[in-house]
Amino acid sequence: MSGSARPSHPKGHPGSSPRSHHVPARKISTGSADMLRAVVMAAKKNKAKEKEKGASRQDEDAVKEEEAMAWKLLSLTQINILLEQDIAGVQSYMEMFLNLKEPLTSLKQAALLDYYVSGFWWAKALDFTPVQLGGLLTLLNMLMNNIETQHMTLEDNIQELRNAMAGIGRRNSEKSGGFEFFTVEQAKAIINYLKISIFQHYTLYEFLFYTPREEIVLGDENVVELVKPADSPFPAPLEEGLANDIYSKFIAQIPGEEDATKEMEGGVPLEEEAEAETIVDPLTGYTIEDVQMVLGQITGEMLSGIQTEINERLQTQQEAYSARIDKLKKA
Repeated sequence: MSGSARPSHPKGHPGSSPRSHHVPARKISTGSADMLRAVVMAAKKNKAKEKEKGASRQDEDAVKEEEAMAWKLLSLTQINILLEQDIAGVQSYMEMFLNLKEPLTSLKQAALLDYYVSGFWWAKALDFTPVQLGGLLTLLNMLMNNIETQHMTLEDNIQELRNAMAGIGRRNSEKSGGFEFFTVEQAKAIINYLKISIFQHYTLYEFLFYTPREEIVLGDENVVELVKPADSPFPAPLEEGLANDIYSKFIAQIPGEEDATKEMEGGVPLEEEAEAETIVDPLTGYTIEDVQMVLGQITGEMLSGIQTEINERLQTQQEAYSARIDKLKKA
């Protein structure tokens, strides 16, 4: 071997410099730790979000349970619509929401409409929230249904109100009617309002639902008489004055038809009949002397009667004057 030749070293000798493409062990462990931290943080965030969602759902469910009695009659959307209306608008929308189709002709529907509109407007004036407004309408509906369908007496219906108001002003009360969204002051005001609105007139509402009423049909019949064409006589004769068949046969005819009827009546024209008839003078056969004699008799009889009447009146007046003269002489 020449002196320039390099000694060969066995494979794996410490002096050798083998080629390698592996990543250093320190870099591998650092990257894995960062990734692990990121995964753990993401998992924690997801878990926290799930907890928040679960809590919010529980809160929503709790709110829904607390407000369940508020939406038994009307929904939140319907309550918000009513809040934007004046009294006439509230009445109009309440008719639609409660499906009252004949409030102008039905006494029952008119009374119910006034009952709900008055209650809503009273609560609105006291600044009730939408939930509280819905709860009041539910309460009004419950009491009215107790009268109409359950036929409850006044005492039983007051007891139902007491049960519904149980739990107001108390947290986690065992006895709850579902109206905990009212305050104690609002509950007192509601009881006073129900006292003067429904309980004070309880007998009238019972009469409204239990007593059948006659349906009175109001109507007005107007007879309009139109002017008939000029070819027929107008106006027509009264029915009680002339029979309809006589009127139709002899009077209510078109002028052309009337002439034809006259010509064809009896098969002989009426003009010829008129010429055929002879006019008889009732004074035929009497002379002027006869007429004068008859008139003289009639005149004499009339004058004699008048003369007699005049004499009687003169006699009566003479007797009256004589009586007056006698009284004056005596005086």
